[in-house]
Amino acid sequence: MEKNSRTRTVLLLTFLVIVWGVNWPLSKMALNYTPPLLFAGLRTFLGGLILLIFAIPRYKQLRLKETWHFYVVSAVLNIIMFYGLQTVGLGFMPAGLFSAIVFIEPVLLGIFCWIWLGESMNGLKIIGLILGFAGVAVISTGGFTGDISAIGILLALGSAIGWGLGTVFVKKTGNRVDSLWMVTLQLIIGGIFLSCVGSSFESWSSIEWRLPFISNLLFISIFVIAFGWLAFFTLVGSGEASKVGSFTFLIPLIAIICSSFLLHESITINVVIGLLFIVFSICLVNMKTKTQKVKAQIDL
Repeated sequence: MEKNSRTRTVLLLTFLVIVWGVNWPLSKMALNYTPPLLFAGLRTFLGGLILLIFAIPRYKQLRLKETWHFYVVSAVLNIIMFYGLQTVGLGFMPAGLFSAIVFIEPVLLGIFCWIWLGESMNGLKIIGLILGFAGVAVISTGGFTGDISAIGILLALGSAIGWGLGTVFVKKTGNRVDSLWMVTLQLIIGGIFLSCVGSSFESWSSIEWRLPFISNLLFISIFVIAFGWLAFFTLVGSGEASKVGSFTFLIPLIAIICSSFLLHESITINVVIGLLFIVFSICLVNMKTKTQKVKAQIDL
């Protein structure tokens, strides 16, 4: 895959952080009209169907007999574990604490990329990843109220691990499968599985098909799920996955800002302090050391 231009990369990152950030308050609003697992299945399945329209003309790149297992593994990690465990886990503990644990993912991703993809790991990057997670934790401390469930913590960790491993898996298999088909089929497979599980524990008749829910569902399915995942894996495929992951630390910040407008939630000093941590984190993770600069000059 060709490297994105700097402008295109910035645009994709901006789009991704904004739509994945606004997804949290929109999903919270949508859950007033639907059971969680059925909602998770619906939005991912619809997102997959939308991308299928663009993927069908590339049917020759599918090679399903040789590559089906890649799509299944990606669906298990990126959709079933990430969305499934996340949706269930939010019922066990405060959303702030839960999201803080889930967003340890960039730290895990940096470690996974170092181990399995051979991406560089230096002191600055390690400090940056830790600062980023600390920033998310500071921002989310407002949600550290109520009972803290061990099951909730395990589900949040499982969600983060699934997302981190799934990102590394897609990056590692990028030259063996078509990227558009990978995103499309992982969404369809994961969506069908979550819908089936949801059908076993929840009732479709509980869904209130009102305009607020339908508009949220369509926005999330199209922009957050379909084009959001496509943008994420496009970025991961064109650069260091751990550096792309560092920018996802901004997502909880966007979520809180959007929640203040949509759900009238207050913005505290914690958000400002957390933002400073996150900005320093992204700078450190993306900063090139002298060794890397010399190596880049040699390669040129």
